[in-house]
Amino acid sequence: MVTEQMGAVRTPGRPRSEKAEKAIIDAAIDMIAEGTGVAELSIEAIAARAGVGKTTIYRRWSNKEELVVDALATLKAPLPELDAESVRENVVRYLAVMQHETNHRRTRCIMNIALSESERFPHLAERFREIAIKPRREALRGVIQRGVESGELRADVDVEVAMAAMTGAMLFFTKWRDSDEELPADLAERIADQVLGGLRP
Repeated sequence: MVTEQMGAVRTPGRPRSEKAEKAIIDAAIDMIAEGTGVAELSIEAIAARAGVGKTTIYRRWSNKEELVVDALATLKAPLPELDAESVRENVVRYLAVMQHETNHRRTRCIMNIALSESERFPHLAERFREIAIKPRREALRGVIQRGVESGELRADVDVEVAMAAMTGAMLFFTKWRDSDEELPADLAERIADQVLGGLRP
């Protein structure tokens, strides 16, 4: 291995450590998307696919569950800024992100596996909820609570049920539709209007 000499000019681009980490994450995601379950996944196989040594992986993650959690978290699209003036616009933005994610087969496959493996790997499921799910729930909860405080929504709104109604409706369409059925372009708007219609004063 060639070491850098003092005063040598570094080539532009992503640092080696970042490149290695991305290669490892991509390898883990690809293997799971291809059908390898978490139980069958191994550090050795991931390292071979990523073109790195096992020690490179263990310097970053203590075990494969930690690696898988971080890999899954990268597939969650960041939430848009939920700072619109109306509750409706913020809910539409939130649901649109959920719908957009289902357009990618890789993401759908990974999410399905993550949920199906939750009983066998409860620590993985818990960490995934903390990293990828909880921040989203808190964001949506904040939107609804602000709507209640501003008077846009009823004071007696059950926030948890309202959240479940919104996200559950989107999951119904995205997870249980026929594989060749196109989702309506205005699905997020339709769900928002239907649910919010029962929450307004």
